[in-house]
Amino acid sequence: MAPSAASEDRKALVRRMLIDVLMGREDPEGFFAMCVSALGPQETRSQFLALIQPLSTANSSLHSGLTSIYEQYFSKTEDDELQFALALSLLEVKNDHLSTPSQDSPLQPPRDRPNQRSPAQKSTVSQPQGNSNTKPADGVGRREHTITTQTEARVKASPLQTFRETELQKNNVDKYKMGTPGTSLAGCVSSPSGLLLKQNTIEKDNQMRNEGDFIQPETPKHSKNRRQRRKGAGQKVVGLPCSPSAQPPVLLWFRRDLRLGDNPALIGSLEVGSPVIPVFIWSPEEEEGPGITVAMGGACTYWLHQALSCFSSSLERIGSHLVFLKANGSSLCTLKELVRETGARTVLANALYEPWLKERDDDVESALQKDGVECKMYHSYCLRDPYSVSTEGVGLRGIGSVSHFMNCCRQNPGSALGAPLDRPVSLPTPAYWPQGVSLDVLGLGRMPRRKDGTTIDWAANIRKSWDFSEGGACARLEAFLNDGVYRYEKESGRADAPNTSCLSPYLHFGQLSPRWLLWDAKGARCRPPKFQRKLAWRDLAYWQLTLFPDLPWESLRPPYKALRWSSDRDHLKAWQRGRTGYPLVDAAMRQLWLTGWMNNYMRHVVASFLIAYLYLPWQEGYRWFQDTLVDADVAIDAMMWQNGGMCGLDHWNFVMHPVDAAMTCDPYGSYVRKWCSELAELPDELVHKPWKCPAPMLRRAGLVFGQTYPERIVTDLEERRSRSLQDVALVRKEFGQYVDKRSGCDLVPLPQRLVSEALGLSNRDDGVVTEGQQFLLPVITRMEFKHQLEDPDADAVSNPYNAVLKGYVSRKKDETIAFLNERDFTASVMYEGVQRKERLESDYRIIEGLPGLPAPRGRARRTPTAKDRFSVVPGGAVSSLR
Repeated sequence: MAPSAASEDRKALVRRMLIDVLMGREDPEGFFAMCVSALGPQETRSQFLALIQPLSTANSSLHSGLTSIYEQYFSKTEDDELQFALALSLLEVKNDHLSTPSQDSPLQPPRDRPNQRSPAQKSTVSQPQGNSNTKPADGVGRREHTITTQTEARVKASPLQTFRETELQKNNVDKYKMGTPGTSLAGCVSSPSGLLLKQNTIEKDNQMRNEGDFIQPETPKHSKNRRQRRKGAGQKVVGLPCSPSAQPPVLLWFRRDLRLGDNPALIGSLEVGSPVIPVFIWSPEEEEGPGITVAMGGACTYWLHQALSCFSSSLERIGSHLVFLKANGSSLCTLKELVRETGARTVLANALYEPWLKERDDDVESALQKDGVECKMYHSYCLRDPYSVSTEGVGLRGIGSVSHFMNCCRQNPGSALGAPLDRPVSLPTPAYWPQGVSLDVLGLGRMPRRKDGTTIDWAANIRKSWDFSEGGACARLEAFLNDGVYRYEKESGRADAPNTSCLSPYLHFGQLSPRWLLWDAKGARCRPPKFQRKLAWRDLAYWQLTLFPDLPWESLRPPYKALRWSSDRDHLKAWQRGRTGYPLVDAAMRQLWLTGWMNNYMRHVVASFLIAYLYLPWQEGYRWFQDTLVDADVAIDAMMWQNGGMCGLDHWNFVMHPVDAAMTCDPYGSYVRKWCSELAELPDELVHKPWKCPAPMLRRAGLVFGQTYPERIVTDLEERRSRSLQDVALVRKEFGQYVDKRSGCDLVPLPQRLVSEALGLSNRDDGVVTEGQQFLLPVITRMEFKHQLEDPDADAVSNPYNAVLKGYVSRKKDETIAFLNERDFTASVMYEGVQRKERLESDYRIIEGLPGLPAPRGRARRTPTAKDRFSVVPGGAVSSLR
C-alpha cells in the first residue's frame, strides 16, 4: 500500500474511533492513546488538532478536553527528547546482549520515532502477541534519566490525567484496526517525551503501583434487557468525519420513527460525521392517500403531538433538539428550503411503506439527488420490507393468510434482521440552527372550543391512560415480558385482565422498533408463537397494502360491493357512542372513546356486531377506528376490516356473538362493570344480558331501560344473521363469474406484480403483463358461504357451517365452572352423600382389614349440555344412582 493510502487509512481509523467517545464507550484519554498508537507521534502532533476540529462546533467541551490532553502530551522541551534518546540508545545496547527476552526483563522504554527503530527493536516491540518468546512493550511514561530494572521503576502520576493500560490499548486498537496493515503495537509506546499510555491508580502519596500491577477496567453495567438484546451481537462500530475540515450538516428527517434506540437513520447520520439537524415536517395532505384513508384521525394525531413533545425532550437530553416545520406546499419544497438555508448535502430518513408515501419519498429522493444532495431511506418500520416479499417458490394458494406470508418470507429471505442498535449519548450540533415553529403551531393537539370559549378536552382520559414517551414503550414492553406474555397464548382474548402488550401505538409511531420487540421477546426466553405471529400479521398488512393501494376504501372481492348495506345513521351513532343496549359491545366502544384503545378480541366483537347484525358497511367501522384509535394504522385496519366485512383476501371463519362471546373475554362481568357503571349492581349471570333481569332486580340496581341504560337497538339477532347470509348468497349467485365453479371459492383479480411473479416474469426485462389483462385467483372463502350458495334462502341456524362463535371456556375459567357446579343444590347434595358413603365404607374396610374399595363402575360422564371437560358428574355418583 502506498504511504499516502496507509496514512489515509490510519486517519479514517481515528475518525471511526472518535464515535466511541461521542457515544460514551471510551474516555478522551483512552482515545488519545489509541491515536498515538495508530498514527505515531509525528503524525499525531501534526494531524490531531485537524482531525478533532469538527468537534469545536459539534461538542465544544469534548474538543477542549482533547486539546488540553494534546497540549500536555507535546509540551516537553528538547532536553526531554535528548534524555529520552539517550535512554533509547542504552536500551538498544542492552537488547543486543539479550538473545531471548524473559518475562522478568525490564520493560522497554518507548521510542521517539518509528523510523529510528533498529531491526532488533522492531522484532522486540512489534512482535505479534501470539509469540510466546516475546512480550509486548509496556514501558513507563516519565522523564528518563537512568535505565532502571523493573523492580526499581516508579512512575509519578500526571496531575491532569491517567491513561489506560497498554494491554487494554492493544485490544482496543486491534478492535478498530479491522485489518488495517502497517499498524503495530509499537505505536502504543512511542512518544517524544516517553509518556506511556497506561492507566494506573493514583495513590494518596502520588506514587504508582509496580508495573506488573494492572488495574482491570470496570465492566459497564447494563440492564438485563440490554444484556439479552446484545447477547451474541458484536458492538456496532460507527464511523466519523470523512475529512478533518468542518462539513455541511445532515438533515435527519423524522416521521414515524420517534425513538433514539435502534434507529438506523439516526446512526447513519452519525456515520457521516457531520453536525446533525433533526427535523419533523408536518404535511397532513401527504399523509392521506388518493382515497378516504383517514390516516391521521383525532386520537392518532393527539398521540403524535404528545410523542413529538417527548421525543424533542429526549433529543435535548443528548445535546440536540427537534426542529418543527409546517410543510410549505409539500415536504419536498420544505426540504429544499432547508438545504438552501443550512447548506446540508445529505438527507436521511427511515422508510415508510404506504404506497402514496413511498411515491412521495421516491420523488423527494430523485429531486434532491438531481440537486446534488444525497438522500437515503433506511428500512426499519417492519421486520420485512413489504416491497421485497415475493411469492416465487410458494405460489398463490392461500394468499391472504399469515401462514402463506411467512412461507413466502422463508422461501425468499431478505437481508439479515441483525441486532438492535444502541442509542447514542450525544449528537453533534450545527453552528447554525434553521428557523422552525413551535409544536403547538402544527395544530396536532388542538382541542375544539364551545361557543362560550371553553375547551372540550376530549383527550383527558387518553393522557391518563398512556405514557407517550420512548421510555413508556420500553416500560410497557418490560412489564409485558415479565408477566403478560406467559398468559398471552391462551388468555390474550380476556378483556378483564392485562394479558396483552398494549404496544401497538408505540410500534405505529416508531417509538419501539419491531426488531427491538422481537429481540427482547426472544431474549426473555418467552416465545409464544401467537405473540410473534402478531408481528407477521403486521408485515402481512403492509404487503397487502402495497399490492392493493385501494385497500382502505375499495372491497377486494367484486361481488361484495353489491351487498345491500343498511344506511341507518341512528344505528351507526349508537354503535359509535356505546349505546347499543348490548353491554359487551357498549363497554368496548366506550373504552375506545375514552382511552383510544381496545384489545384485538374486542375489536372482533364490535366489528362482527356492526357488519353481521347491523348491516352497516365495513368502511364506516374502518373510518371510526381510524379516528378514535391511538394506534390507528391504515394497513392493519384496512386489512382487518376487509376480512371482517367478508371482502378481503382472507375471510374470518367466525362471527362474534354480542352476548355469548362474553364467556371468553369477560366471564365475571368485571370489564362491563368498569366501562358501563350503570350495570355494576347486576349479578354475573345477567350482567351481559340485563333485559332478562326480573323487575325487582332492576329496581334494586337502579336500572331503567331507555333512561339509565339504552334499550337494545336490535333484538332479533338470529333473524338478522340469517338475512346477512342470504344477502351474501344472492350477490355471489348474481356475480357468478367471480365464483370458482369447482371449489366454490371467490375469485379476486390479481395485481400485475403478483401475476408477473406467478408467470415467472419478475426477473426478466421483458416480464411485463399487459394492463388490460385480468387474472382471477381463487381465494380463501368461508365454508358457510359455499354451503349457502346451494340454498340461498336457508336460515343461519340450519347451516352446518354456521360461523357464529358462541364463546368458549378456557382453563382459566375452570374455577367459575367448578363453583357453579358446587353451588347447584342437587348436585352438591348428591356429591356430598356419595363422598360420605365412600369415606365410611373405606374406614370400615380398614378397621376390619378388608381390601380397599373397588374402582367406580364406569368413567365420569359429561352432562348432556356440557361443552367443557370440567362439567362432569363424578363417577361414584353415577355408580350410586344405578
